[in-house]
Amino acid sequence: MSLSIKRVYEPRADGDGFRVLVDRLWPRGLAKDKAGVDLWLRDIAPSDELRKWFGHEPARWGEFRSRYLAELAQGAALVALDALRKVQGEHAVVTLLYAAHDEDRNNAVVLRDVLRPGG
Repeated sequence: MSLSIKRVYEPRADGDGFRVLVDRLWPRGLAKDKAGVDLWLRDIAPSDELRKWFGHEPARWGEFRSRYLAELAQGAALVALDALRKVQGEHAVVTLLYAAHDEDRNNAVVLRDVLRPGG
């Protein structure tokens, strides 16, 4: 099983496999028919409160990661995480899609780490 992450604004590639959008909000300026999203899991995204607090400030990354992991362990986020694990079991290749500009500090990075073996 292969798991990768990619900005949703990048064109769909043959190697993307099953594409899952993991953001709470639909990406700005991107038409749904152009996005190539197979599944949109809104509930797996950070809460609005956490997302707004983080504001993609690099200095807040460590705390964001910790808070997001706590959110993933409960409620609707946990149900969505279980659904994503099921998707992983059903597809040889899964790509997590995100809209953030920062490729190294976004919720898809956290999810990839959680979903990898031993994560």
